[in-house]
Amino acid sequence: MQLIPKIAKLSNELTHWRRDIHAHPELGFEEARTAALVAEKLASFGCEVHRGVGRTGVVAQLKCGTGTRTIGLRADMDALPIEEANSFDYRSQNHGRMHACGHDGHTTMLLGAAAYLAETRNFDGTVNFIFQPAEEGLGGATAMLKDGLFQRFPCEAVFGMHNRPGLASGKFAIRAGAMMAGGAFFDIAIEGRGAHGARPEAGVDPVVVAAHVTTALQTIVARNVRPLDTAVLSITQIHAGEAYNVIPERAVIRGTVRTFSDETMKLIEGNMARVASGVAQGLGATAALDFRYLFLPLVNDAGETEFMADVAAEIVGAENVNRSGHLSMASEDFSYMLAECPGAYMQIGNGDRPGGCEVHNPGYDFNDEILPLGASLFARLVEKRLARRPA
Repeated sequence: MQLIPKIAKLSNELTHWRRDIHAHPELGFEEARTAALVAEKLASFGCEVHRGVGRTGVVAQLKCGTGTRTIGLRADMDALPIEEANSFDYRSQNHGRMHACGHDGHTTMLLGAAAYLAETRNFDGTVNFIFQPAEEGLGGATAMLKDGLFQRFPCEAVFGMHNRPGLASGKFAIRAGAMMAGGAFFDIAIEGRGAHGARPEAGVDPVVVAAHVTTALQTIVARNVRPLDTAVLSITQIHAGEAYNVIPERAVIRGTVRTFSDETMKLIEGNMARVASGVAQGLGATAALDFRYLFLPLVNDAGETEFMADVAAEIVGAENVNRSGHLSMASEDFSYMLAECPGAYMQIGNGDRPGGCEVHNPGYDFNDEILPLGASLFARLVEKRLARRPA
């Protein structure tokens, strides 16, 4: 493994930064402390810092030489509404909030690359360090784009990275074209008629209706979507009632849909509305669907994918870079940036040791051993793309 020596020497400092961010997680568009920490460090490195891009986002520019070429590097900063189950010293200090997806590590890796590039300035052109808020379903990428991200900070190409539990540290995975699914969140509001729990005949039970709707919705992927068109429809919440002896007036079903095409997403949305309304009507209730398309499919540019994979291979060896990585049904709103600017998104192994767990789990933690590796990849992307030309 060919880590950048100066970044390798920053390992302890990177770990300290990452654990500090982990201990103080903030939800989307609430990343005040994190954004301030990021901005202060970038300014101390000598970058030109712009705060409040997309509400709580931070963009820093670093220019060197006379070159006009540009590159963007992006990391996400927000945490999740999860109560952390870990007991280590740097566990979350904010009740009900946790860095359960590794955004603390992504932010730190990009800070490490910025520190190195600002010191060495071994490139010719402009680097835009993009620290995005609100990736977890709240539209942080869209907010930055609406705030003129690529007009104010032009990028010929933009690159991002996400840790992957189960993939050994020291390994990378990527694929050209569609790599991650588009995603939607939905709410189905079911209106029944309340009654005493001992007299169900006097009401219309929305809990029973919700149970039947939930079961019926599972037929959409199985019977309406072509088997070749991969899709997932998951019910993740059902809320109704507050008392043991009261049949409530209302129940709400919530969940998510993931697909790789707009056509499949629209097909599922239409069938969800039909099924929910039909089942509810058949049981004497009504159902209304609120369907929100939040993530585009993430599509890697073929040329930029090869470039990113080649740079990673120079660091860890070609045998440790999977250029045909698995399709993922998870979603990522970096997809909106890639829809406006060519680029690529890569998975970095978070480790495959026994006892590890997936992201979005209360026992998850980012692997500090890979911080210098991710920072080295970010930095090498810049030095390769904006290489100085011989005099």
